[in-house]
Amino acid sequence: MVNYNEEDGLNNSYTYSLNQDRNGFLWIGSNNGMFRFDGKEFKQFSNKNGLKNIDVLSCIPLPNGEIFVAPFLNDFAYLKNGKIINSDSNSELKKMSFKHNPGYYIDGSSLYLHSSYNPANIYMYRDEKVNRIPLAVKTDSSDVYYVFGLSMSDKMLYLSNQERKENIQAYNITTKKKTACNILVDKNTSIFRKQDIFVFKNKRTIDIYKLYNKFFFKKIKSYTTQEDIHLIVLDNNYRLWLCLEEGGVLYFKQPVVENSELSNPVKMMESYIINDVLVDKDNNTWFSTRNNGLFFIADRFFKNYIQLPIKNNSSYITAIAKNERGIYLGYNEARSGIYRNGKVTDLVFEKNIKTEHKAIFSEGNTVIFGLTWNLFQYNTKLKDKKVFKGFVLKNIVPYYPGAILLCTSDGLIEYNYHKALFRDVLSKERIYTALPYAKDSLFAGNFKDLYKVNTVTKRKTLFLEGYYFTDVKQLSHHLYAGATNLNGIILFDNSKVIRKITENMGLPTGQIKKLEIESSNVFWASTNYGLSRIELKGPDIQINNFTQTDGLPSNVVAGCTISGDTIYIGTSKGLGILSIKNLMSQKKFINKKVIINSVVVGGKEIFDTRQPLTGQTPDNNIIFNVSFPDFSSQGKISYRYKIEGLSDGWQTGNSQKISFYALPPGSYTFKIFGIGYNGKRSYSFTEVHFEIIPKFWQTWWFKLIMIGLGTASLFILITAYFQKKRNKKLETLYYEKKIAELELQAIKAQINPHFIYNCLNSIQFLLYKKDYLETENYLETFAQMIRKTLHYSEKTFMPIKEETEYLSLYLDMEKLRLKDLFEYSITISKNVNENWVVPSLLIQPFVENAIKHGITGLRDRKGNIQITFDHTGTSLCVIIEDNGIGIGSGKKISADSFGVKLSQKRIETFRQLFETHIILEICDLYEKEQRPGTQIKLYIKPYENQNTSMHH
Repeated sequence: MVNYNEEDGLNNSYTYSLNQDRNGFLWIGSNNGMFRFDGKEFKQFSNKNGLKNIDVLSCIPLPNGEIFVAPFLNDFAYLKNGKIINSDSNSELKKMSFKHNPGYYIDGSSLYLHSSYNPANIYMYRDEKVNRIPLAVKTDSSDVYYVFGLSMSDKMLYLSNQERKENIQAYNITTKKKTACNILVDKNTSIFRKQDIFVFKNKRTIDIYKLYNKFFFKKIKSYTTQEDIHLIVLDNNYRLWLCLEEGGVLYFKQPVVENSELSNPVKMMESYIINDVLVDKDNNTWFSTRNNGLFFIADRFFKNYIQLPIKNNSSYITAIAKNERGIYLGYNEARSGIYRNGKVTDLVFEKNIKTEHKAIFSEGNTVIFGLTWNLFQYNTKLKDKKVFKGFVLKNIVPYYPGAILLCTSDGLIEYNYHKALFRDVLSKERIYTALPYAKDSLFAGNFKDLYKVNTVTKRKTLFLEGYYFTDVKQLSHHLYAGATNLNGIILFDNSKVIRKITENMGLPTGQIKKLEIESSNVFWASTNYGLSRIELKGPDIQINNFTQTDGLPSNVVAGCTISGDTIYIGTSKGLGILSIKNLMSQKKFINKKVIINSVVVGGKEIFDTRQPLTGQTPDNNIIFNVSFPDFSSQGKISYRYKIEGLSDGWQTGNSQKISFYALPPGSYTFKIFGIGYNGKRSYSFTEVHFEIIPKFWQTWWFKLIMIGLGTASLFILITAYFQKKRNKKLETLYYEKKIAELELQAIKAQINPHFIYNCLNSIQFLLYKKDYLETENYLETFAQMIRKTLHYSEKTFMPIKEETEYLSLYLDMEKLRLKDLFEYSITISKNVNENWVVPSLLIQPFVENAIKHGITGLRDRKGNIQITFDHTGTSLCVIIEDNGIGIGSGKKISADSFGVKLSQKRIETFRQLFETHIILEICDLYEKEQRPGTQIKLYIKPYENQNTSMHH
């Protein structure tokens, strides 16, 4: 049962009459205007929309699509093409005036209204016009006649005298004559009519008559209630509903036209005052109430749980099992139920204990109820019970004849219920489910993995990792199905996972509670979103989902069990008993089509989609306002649509407002399906044609003129293009010149006078010592260094291999000059290709700076310089690290490091010219790692200039 109220958009206190129009929309009268419900949204019509009286008693759908609005007393109005027309807009409505709320009668396209007491006129409303038919009902001024039936085909109006007991009068509205009918009616008797069936209510007595030959009434049914009645309803199936003054409604399941006595009624909705009952075109039932909104009961649910009630069947079921002696129910408390022969018998273990049932096992006369903390063994024949405490139970699994497996938080325990003996199978392990699959082997699952367990050696082996199994069942030889807490259903054999069944394949959720096997290729899955039947058909899988719409008491299903064609379902609102055959007979399509309420095109909203729909640039947007009045889907409605002429692809969405913007000129067809419960769609699409008319600049002749103008302008564009290329070439030459200038600066930075001066001093010192061999080695290294510097300064990029050779030469020379004051190492990571290139002469200034400012001043230790080339995944990282005196606080290098400054300038130039992004980081190792030295990192990201070949 679904309750619609303010939270759903039904903003009122009282809901009055209910009606359904030809499109299937529900119309609700209320004390806050009129509402239309399309199964997904409530649309309100109030004083803001034109109602002069918002206390609407009836909304009367007419065959031409209008909705006539009958408020409390006068101020009538009607809805046409989405607009409320009141008496200010149509003065015809002012002709109707009543002292009492009128009754109404529809005949063809005409609506007839008359006062319920001593009517002086009958008003006929048709096509926005009102005509008056005068009456002369009263013959005595003291008479008060109650009018309860109008038949325009017979021209008869039926009256009963409210002041004295007399026969019913049949009044001919043409001849103005009365004819006494055959039955005598007490005063203050209220009468309800539907076609030729009349229901008389006098106090608590209900008499049902059928009318023959205009004047003869024959009693066909009678019933006396124990409570006062305030409303009588005969639904479309001629079933009787009696709404009680103190709350609730009595429902009689046999139609009153059948030749049988009225059965005992079913009482429902006892907590609510019912103002109206409607059985819609799909046999769903609706109740309007006082202060509690609107209630909806789907057809299948109603048939299974209202017409065939089970006493004491509303408890929250958390476990279910069966044997040949009955169905056993475990609740969310220390109480169970046994279902037999249409009745649930309660079985109380501990009073007022809220511990819930986890599982139930039954065999013969033995039933074992597993609660969270206790185990109860019950003998159905002897009516005795045994209690076992000290378990934190998770599940019960059949083991071998006479024994079960208890899955607990402390391990897996074997229990022989004939001998009342317990034996540990697996200790110190939280087990949620288990399944024996061989003589000495079983599956055991904890909250994240499934193990194979040898029951003899007690050894467990990890089998399936990462699955929290809540239930495992065997389908056939070496084929198993596992219900998981998050991953749907897993099919596996003794060695591996074979298949996963998930939400993408049709399951309503990935959280599965229990599995029940129907056959080797069919099983059922219980979830918090209903019940699913899964059938394995070779490589294919068919999934059928069932919810409250199909008759389940609730969508929260703890488990189920099967006996023949009957499936017993344990839910949060009691036991469901359904026929599998009837469940599987559900239709593949919904016998409805999408309703296009209006179309906004060209800035204008059009309600009659039969007229031509045209738009024109710039008003070439179109909006479709649609509804799919499938109430059984309970708001879970979406739409699948496309525009032929624009795209062949179908789109899916949930919005009832479907918009398309800036459509090009052309003729289009909008097609749309409704998608409701369980993904079922409407049996056919709804379509509407429309056209976007082109403006003059979208016509062929205008396009031809534009082509001519374009051709004439082509020469100018080509000239401008080549001029731009020439300018680009000049700009390139400019940058090449700038690069050359920077390269010259790099040469100057490398062969600076200070460097050469240091080298010459070293040579002079060696000559002074007459160490001619070392002087010769030093001069040779110095010459090679000068030649390579000149060579690489002419290149923009150089390979890593050559860069390391150059750095080694430079460091060797510095070692000679400084008398082996330091050691060095150059490392290239295996992730780095030696043929990758880097900007030439970029690294040497940083190495020179490490020697000059870091190593030279050391006295207490030998210097060490490490150069590393590594690849971080997105960048080449070059690290220069020394163990020198450091750079002090901050991350700035010495101010007189001219080579570093020049390198920073070159880094910026490379970024501008070649999109080579180089990031420089300098830090003091003492501040970072509490050890002396300086670390320099250069992050070089690849660039897209193919001429550089730097792609990795």
